[in-house]
Formats: sequence, C-alpha cells, structure tokens
Amino acid sequence: MPEQPRSERKTQNRVIALFTAKARADWLGYHYLGEWNTRDHNRPVEAALLRANLTARGYTPAHISAALQKLEAAADSTGVTLYQANLRTYQLLRYGVPVQIAAGQAHETVHLIDWEQPEKNDFAVAEEVTLKGGYERRPDIVLYINGLAIAVIELKRSSVELADGVRQLITNQEEIFNKGFFSTVQLALAGSDSQGLRYGTIGTPEQFYVEWKDEDRNVPASGAAPAAGALLDRPLAQLCNKTRLLDLIRNFIIYDAGQKKVPRPHQFFAVKAAEERIAKLEGGVIWHTQGSGKSIVMVLVAKWLLEHDADARILVLTDRDELDKQIEGVMKNAGVIGAESPSPRITSRAEFVEKLGAATPRLLCALIHKFDVADLKGEPPPVRGRFYVFVDECHRTQGGDMNKQMKRWL
Repeated sequence: MPEQPRSERKTQNRVIALFTAKARADWLGYHYLGEWNTRDHNRPVEAALLRANLTARGYTPAHISAALQKLEAAADSTGVTLYQANLRTYQLLRYGVPVQIAAGQAHETVHLIDWEQPEKNDFAVAEEVTLKGGYERRPDIVLYINGLAIAVIELKRSSVELADGVRQLITNQEEIFNKGFFSTVQLALAGSDSQGLRYGTIGTPEQFYVEWKDEDRNVPASGAAPAAGALLDRPLAQLCNKTRLLDLIRNFIIYDAGQKKVPRPHQFFAVKAAEERIAKLEGGVIWHTQGSGKSIVMVLVAKWLLEHDADARILVLTDRDELDKQIEGVMKNAGVIGAESPSPRITSRAEFVEKLGAATPRLLCALIHKFDVADLKGEPPPVRGRFYVFVDECHRTQGGDMNKQMKRWL
C-alpha cells in the first residue's frame, strides 16, 4: 500500500491550495514558488524576485541596484539585535528607499511595496524553506511580497499543542538558529486544524500570541460541525488577504521601546471602525476594559490621522497626570512624535489656549481640568487646524458643564 501522508502534511497541502489554487472559491491569489527544502541560500530578500517586480513597476537598473544595496545592508543583523535590524528594514519597506544615482542629483525614492495598488505587488508562497546559519530549521510556509519574506507560518497536527508551533517560531529567531532571516518578517503565525490560528511578530513573547477571531458571520450554528479546515483556513484567509495584509503592515505595526507590536483583533477592528466614523465626520465610543490596550489604539488612530489628513491635529484628554505621562511615552516610543521633540503635554491653561491657536504642534495632551467651566460665557479661544479629540475616561466629559465647555472650545 502507498504510504499515507502525515496529517500535518495534508493540512499544509490544503493551506498551500488556499493561497495558490485558482479553482478554490476562497483563493487568495498568491503564486507558488515551490518546495525550497534543497534550495541553497534561502534569504529574507530574494533579490531576483524583487528586481523583477521593481523593473515591472518602471524603476531603472541603477535605481534598483542602489535600493537593493541599502535594503540588504539594513537587513543584515550582524552585530545588532533582531529588533534593530527589523526596524531598519521596516522603515525602508514602509517609506521607501532614498537613492542617489549620481553625485549632485536629488535623492529619489524607490518604493519596495506599492501600498496604494495591491495588484502591482507580487504575492508568493514557498514551503519547506530550509534556513541555514546556526542550526538548520525549516519553516513550513513563508509568504513573500516582491521577494521579501513577510510572514512565516508553522503548522501542527491536531494532536499537538499549538504552543509548540509558537515556541518553534520564537526559537527560530534566536542567534544560534536563524535570526538573520527574520529581519524582514512582519507576522509570525502558528496554526492547526483543531486550534485555529495564533499570530504575533518578531520578539513577541509566547503568552502574547493571540487568536485571530473569525469575523465571518456565516459560521455554522452552535453545535454544528465546521467544514474541514475551517478553524484554520478562514482566519488565514482573513489575515492574509492581500489588501488586509498590506493594511496591517503599513498602518498597524508599532515599534515601542524595544518591543515590536501588532494589534490584537479587537484593536484592529476598533481602528477600522474609527476610520469609518471619521470618514463620515462622526464621533464614537470605543469601550475598553482594563489592560485591553487603549493606548495602542490611540497611537494607531493618531498615526493614521496625521498621515492621511494634512490639517489634522490631535488632542488627547485624560483625567490623571500619570495617564498623561504614559500616553506621551507611548506616542514617542511609537514614533508618532519624534524622540527629541518637545513634550506635547499642556502644563497650564494659558499654554493650552496658546497652542490651540497655533499651527503646531500637531499632537497635544492635556488634562480635562484645563477646560475651566467657570467661564462658560467667555469667548472661546481661536483654534487652528482640524482637531480630533481622544477622550480617556470619557464619562467625565459626556454631560454637564465640562461637556458644554469642550464643545464650545472645540
């Protein structure tokens, strides 16, 4: 009798088909690069694939060579931490590579990823990608965008704890294994047919790998058996959809004082809901429990607003000094404001009035007590720019004189 394939191999075949099989209704549109278990020199930057995509997008050989040189230097993790190499690389992915072709010429930007037109990018998948270096490892699946290793997926059979896959992802990033390969990686995923999908990024501790909650409302009724592979395939399809994946990488990655972070599902969907409300010029309330990551949501919405609305200014209101300090720290760590920029915290009512009427800074943090309700009949101060107000502990400001004063001023 022919040998039956292992259960995890069946899962892997089905997942590869999800990404690459045009016959599937839920095909994700990636092309198949093959099994790379015996291929030499598997690297995070597949230069030939990147060259081909950049050429197709109209860049000259000189621009491509200069961009590749800078990218490969940034991705080299020799002598630096993985966090540092990954941050350097991410800056080039996110904002493009500035290149100068000849002395005296202006710098031009080579965009490694076309964020605005997903169809201009080359989405691909390889399996059994042998990584050499320290000790050899072989991730089950690697996703590539324009030849850049973006996501690593470890699959486990249903009888094995999914935590084993998470630990495998984490140890692969160590110096003695394959640290250098992860300099371009944005998502690390572990999945099985029985336990679904967990995800994190480089450096994510095991306890912070979280489940991608299925957003598909057309799930089987309670007690009904899901379709084969649905626990894994549906969240994979949602997370790795081309437009969603680009959005996650572009707008939801945070480097926070030595720790790279990706949003949990509730944070991602809160930000997307906020974007929809903002587009309709409406406000809203995001309900948080303690420890659910509201500071991260504020950072993500602030980054998005400041980039997409040239007139945007942001005022973050809290009711406690320690919260004010905490939010300033998170905003600086995440790059919303420069590390050397003046503090955005407002220290007096006079300073508040002055900065509301100035064009800068674009981000302000203040305690709600700066809205003095003693002068409800006085003239409100002039306000420059389009202010988006983030109110923490908003029960303090949704009614009464404090609410009236905020509405008068803003």
